[in-house]
Amino acid sequence: MILELENNKLEAGEKEAPAEAHDSMWDSYNQSAYMSGTRVGLDEELVRFISHEKREPAWMLEKRLASLKIYHDTPLPKWGPDLSRLDLDKITYYARATDKQSQTWDDVPEDIKATFNKLGIPQAEQEALAGVGAQYESTVIYHSLKEQFKKQGVIFEDLDVALKKHEALVKKYFMAAVPPSLHKFAALHGAVWSGGTFLYIPKGVKVDLPLQAYFRMNAKGMGQFEHTLIVVEEGAQAHYIEGCSAPRYGVDSLHAGCVEVFVAPGARFRYSSVESWSKDAYNLNTKRALVQKDAHMEWVGGNFGSNVTMLYPCSVLMGEHATADHLGVAFANRGQIQDTGAKVIHLAPNTSSNIVMKSISKNGGRAIYRGLVEIGPAAENAAANIKCDALILDPESASDTIPLIKIKNPSAVLAHEASAGKLNEDDIFYLRSRGLDENTASAMIVNGFIEPIVKELPLEYAVEMNRMVELEMENSVG
Repeated sequence: MILELENNKLEAGEKEAPAEAHDSMWDSYNQSAYMSGTRVGLDEELVRFISHEKREPAWMLEKRLASLKIYHDTPLPKWGPDLSRLDLDKITYYARATDKQSQTWDDVPEDIKATFNKLGIPQAEQEALAGVGAQYESTVIYHSLKEQFKKQGVIFEDLDVALKKHEALVKKYFMAAVPPSLHKFAALHGAVWSGGTFLYIPKGVKVDLPLQAYFRMNAKGMGQFEHTLIVVEEGAQAHYIEGCSAPRYGVDSLHAGCVEVFVAPGARFRYSSVESWSKDAYNLNTKRALVQKDAHMEWVGGNFGSNVTMLYPCSVLMGEHATADHLGVAFANRGQIQDTGAKVIHLAPNTSSNIVMKSISKNGGRAIYRGLVEIGPAAENAAANIKCDALILDPESASDTIPLIKIKNPSAVLAHEASAGKLNEDDIFYLRSRGLDENTASAMIVNGFIEPIVKELPLEYAVEMNRMVELEMENSVG
């Protein structure tokens, strides 16, 4: 049963346009009668309800309530994009679209299944993935893992399920990399988190197929707060892919998920994501990895859509010879601010990091690289390389690079390079002379610009990112 507060509930008979009438993933959504029993706004009663609904252990409720207090005591960030227009009292923080998690794809409710079918989730599972999770609103509606990896001891569960089946493991790592005190939205997440993924790769196990989770917000004014908790034991190896999307309503929505990755000595892990929220959404996500001796962490990401994005995946290099790669693309269109980047904190000797970020801004959009590289006193012979390239498609658009570099050890070697440019008219002329229209020619050049990042994604996600560029580039000229 969903918590009912009559003063705040939506009308069950509210009309929504059918998905078939729309053109893109941002305009396609299902009926959301389940919202009739939900409420907007956040208080202790709701936090207690979420924990009770999920039958959580007492320690998790205590963590939620402590996070709620930090949230109320912490102001909005005073740096970065202006968030004052986001009315946090008008967000729905918890909604269950279905009462159960399906064990087979056939058991998923038809309307929800249709949404994920459009996104290619079941086909990808059959052809190229070791496991799949699918979250809709606040709960995971489907989760699976191939039998061959179960036999190797891999755990791939909805985090709500993992909390019951593997409580000691979850308790050890939950919000140990991202404490609620980190910032206001980390505290908010700690209070209302729901769903997400728990991935555990045992010592020495190499999962040679990607694992994937897809997160979908469907209803108007929703907030989604999935928690992804990944533990990669010594010498293990895996690749996790995340996709996200939400439809457009003209009403603000909020995504404040959290990703924590623990990479043990000698392990290797890659985290790929393509986030394509609608332009109603505030994407205020937090991602952090703790990387031990001789381990490697790689972040690959693409950010499209959203009203405002603030996202800076962080690698903390804690052990000697730990390494990290951060590769990212952001596309800012009309009315959008893509404030993205990377953080790397070098704490141990002989650590190294590489950051490559590309941005495109169009129709007055603003793309910002905001990054931190910190080399601590004990990080002898640390090395870091930062490269930021911006493509600005018209005079109304803007791009900024805001690096913060803190070097506390004189042996460090660090390089930072930033460039900004526009479409080359000679290249467009050449492509048009070969029979392409101007929009298609421009999209081809932009796809070439981001190709170094796209090639690091699995094929289906590379295709998806190129398709996102084409959608964003429609009517880009003239």
